[in-house]
This record gives sequence, structure tokens and C-alpha cells, in this order.
Amino acid sequence: MPISPRSFLYALNEDTAVATITLNRPERLNALTFEVYEELRDTFYALDTEPGVRAIVITGAGRAFCSGGDVDYIIGALHGRDYQGLLEFTKLTGDLVRAMRKCRRPIVAALNGTVAGAGAVIAAASDIRIAAESAKIAFLFTRVGLSGADMGVSWLLPRIVGHGRASELLMTGDFIDAAEAYRIGLYNRVVPDRKVLDEARAFAEKLARGPSFGLAISKESLDREWSMDLDTALAWEVTVQAGCMTDPNFREAYEAFKAKREPQFA
Repeated sequence: MPISPRSFLYALNEDTAVATITLNRPERLNALTFEVYEELRDTFYALDTEPGVRAIVITGAGRAFCSGGDVDYIIGALHGRDYQGLLEFTKLTGDLVRAMRKCRRPIVAALNGTVAGAGAVIAAASDIRIAAESAKIAFLFTRVGLSGADMGVSWLLPRIVGHGRASELLMTGDFIDAAEAYRIGLYNRVVPDRKVLDEARAFAEKLARGPSFGLAISKESLDREWSMDLDTALAWEVTVQAGCMTDPNFREAYEAFKAKREPQFA
């Protein structure tokens, strides 16, 4: 079935093989609803095998990337649920992050304006974060009386910025500006606001031209090996790298080098 969400925008550039997801509730700073969560989860699961897609950009329309869960459509509604109903919701939010991390296509987040709560976690779950100078970020969960551990962010964030900085961000819920986020390694790049989407797409296009199987293994290995000891990690890498050597892209890189041309990876 074609990917055709109702709650956000989706477009595929067939020439570059880059799919773009645009959160599209600008009047609400792209706050998430139950439907947005569900369709994002389903879309990222589908993009794992969608023909013609080799990289993904996720961004937000208007003056924000995503301000988190919508206070009226989600937060208020959750106060009317029993524990099982709440657990159903938290499982949904966790499934979104699982879908992003299990998706073998690299995900580039183009961050602008407010990046908060669940929006900050979506940014952290992406592989690369390219931010506008306006992109202030906060993991707001303790500000609303919850744990900083939400949607897997206690697993994600220390791997990006280290345990100490993750502790500060998750325990305080404070916003930090783009310069500070870049300094601590949370943002990969910071660019002028008008350039953020173009920069993110250019980066995604570069990845899309790369060896898809090798990039998928790289993403999987970065997640898997964090909890491995060295011997286990080496055993994993020697196995998967030998598998990559059977992929046609390995031969193509060699033939391109001999012919002094750019490789055309499949």
C-alpha cells in the first residue's frame, strides 16, 4: 500500500530517493495527537522496506519542529484513563521510537524553533540532527510531573551526549539553545534558519547515494554494540562485515576505484 498519512505530510523525491515527513500542525507548534503518533509509527515501519526510499528527512512546518504531546488532545485525555489505558498510550509512544531505530534507512531530523518533550525524543531517535539557529530543545517530562525516562530517551540521550549531560537535561527539563546543543554533541550541525531544510535534504541525499546495506548494518551495529563487551562486538562485526563483502556494492566500489569514477551504489 502507498504511504499516505492523513495527519502529516509525506513526499518522496524519486530522483534522490529521499522521503520527507513534515509534521503539519503549525498553529499548534506541531504538537502530537494520538493519530499523529500512530501514523508516524506505521510510516517508519513501512519505510523500512518501502521501494525507492534510501534516506528520510523529518521536519516541522512553521515556527517549530514539534512541541511534544498536545495538551488538549493528549494530556487532558490521559487524565481520564485508568492504568491500562495509560499503558496503552506509553506503549504507542515507545513503538514510535522502536520503529525509527529499527528502520534501516538513515533518518535526518531538520530541527527548527521549538523542539520539546516527545519532539525532542523524536529528534534524539533520528540518526542525524541538523538544526536551525532557532532550534531550542528541552526534554520537558519532569516539568509536567513525570519521569525524564520517556519513549526510550534514557537509553538514547546518554549515547549522544554522555551520562552527566543527559542527567541534567532529563532531570531539569530545561531548554538549551542551538549553540549549547551543538557544543555538547546533541546537534550535528547548526545552520541559519532559512537553510535548515535544504541542509538536511542535502545530507540525506548524500546518504541516499551510499551503500544501503552497509548503512543499514552501521545503524544496527551502533545500537547493538553499546551493551556488548569487546569480544562480542568483534564477533558481531566480523560476521556482518563478511556479509557486506558479498553485497554488490562492495564490488561496485572496487570497480569504481579502478575506473577512477564515482561509485553507483545500488
